[in-house]
Amino acid sequence: MISDAQQPQLHVVPVRFRDAAAFVRMWHRHHRPPQGHVFSVGAADGTGVLRAVAIVGRPVSRYLDNGATLEVTRLASDGVRNANSMLYAAAWRAASALGYSRLITYTQHGESGASLRGAGWRVIARRPARPGWHCPSRPRTDHGTDGIPRMLWEAPCST
Repeated sequence: MISDAQQPQLHVVPVRFRDAAAFVRMWHRHHRPPQGHVFSVGAADGTGVLRAVAIVGRPVSRYLDNGATLEVTRLASDGVRNANSMLYAAAWRAASALGYSRLITYTQHGESGASLRGAGWRVIARRPARPGWHCPSRPRTDHGTDGIPRMLWEAPCST
């Protein structure tokens, strides 16, 4: 186990989409990179090595895509401690600075949400498992994440 003294000091860095997508391909447990983004941020260590990324885009749900809301569509890390909480907080600061009033994300059943709670986020809804997104008018392939309940989280409101 790595002691606190051995943990790398992290700082927030901007990340190009192609680099964030490559990081997600390498480190995310169950999703591929999204198709696009509004912005991406990363956590780098003192030597400049990227240790985690957050990709922020328009909400996947068209019902939440109101022009004032963004969604953290992917967050991946190499396991370095506190990087996820740092990026959830940084994503909200950046979204808020750009004029957005709401930032959301989802966790799957079985994920603790500790990083989100650490960044001050809160659960606002529980979503039941969906059988899948395939329908005759828009055929889709199951990527192994259908049929899993999720929780919807919201960043803390700035007042």
